[in-house]
Amino acid sequence: MRVIFAGTPEFAAVALARIIAAGHEVPLVLTQPDRPAGRGMKLHASAVKQLALQHHITIAQPRSLRLDGKYPEDAEQAQAALHAAQADVMVVAAYGLILPQWVLDTPRWGCLNIHASLLPRWRGAAPIHRAIEAGDTHTGVVIMQMDAGLDTGDMLLTDQLAIADDDTTASLHDRLADMGGALIVQALNDAQAKVLHPVKQPEAGVTYAHKIEKAEAAVDWQQTAPVIGRRVRAFNPFPGATGQMAGEIIKLWHAHVQAHVHDQAPGTVLSADAHGVRIACGEGVLCVTELQRAGGKRLNAADFLHGFALTPGQCFDPHTNS
Repeated sequence: MRVIFAGTPEFAAVALARIIAAGHEVPLVLTQPDRPAGRGMKLHASAVKQLALQHHITIAQPRSLRLDGKYPEDAEQAQAALHAAQADVMVVAAYGLILPQWVLDTPRWGCLNIHASLLPRWRGAAPIHRAIEAGDTHTGVVIMQMDAGLDTGDMLLTDQLAIADDDTTASLHDRLADMGGALIVQALNDAQAKVLHPVKQPEAGVTYAHKIEKAEAAVDWQQTAPVIGRRVRAFNPFPGATGQMAGEIIKLWHAHVQAHVHDQAPGTVLSADAHGVRIACGEGVLCVTELQRAGGKRLNAADFLHGFALTPGQCFDPHTNS
């Protein structure tokens, strides 16, 4: 099949690699414009663009696809490229731009989206983060026929997996990316064989995975240890859960919950050693095993404590904004 691909981060690049490996022809890739990143804030190409360059695929990087929007010249160039590609279908994975109706109507078989949740739960921008934060026990991937709504299209294929107690967004992302890559190849094969059976999403159970904001990273120690622990895992690798001690922001990357009873104020350090920093929460104790000072490296508890002394009785600020 001739497949236009639209995507930006590593999650999408995994799917594009699978589509190419399966022998489908990809005449055009759409991806976000290069963004400044790193200490030098140099422009960096997306993971999808880097893969497309390796395979000598034509690339378009419009700032918008709206013909009546802020960048109509970008949309017009993209429209010409999409029509020239003469694609059977367009596959979309974590692209980052809203697709107007003209895009949905251009490929012969429309647009298929790889969505990393069990729809209709967690429609929207951050389904992996929100599933962990909410304490979901399972998630998965849905291949969806896109329509004009926000992740409201008919479901074509679904697969699921369990969320482990120690899963972070990073670890769950990688498993879901592999699942999404395999599932989209199956969907393309089924589309060719005309054996796909669209299923409408249930009206019950709709939730929205709103975009992660940096301000959410600040830990509220009044919350229970299980809630804080889930947020630490959900915000790894972005934006990283944060606490503040003695005026310094500390990122908390890995932690586990201890169901100990204590009589200390939330945020109080109960103990700190090579096995972790144990912090009193509104209920229970959070044992943090990987931490990071501002401008420093992520370190295990033992190495972190060599450069930043924490003693029982010290208290993290009740709430901070990073």
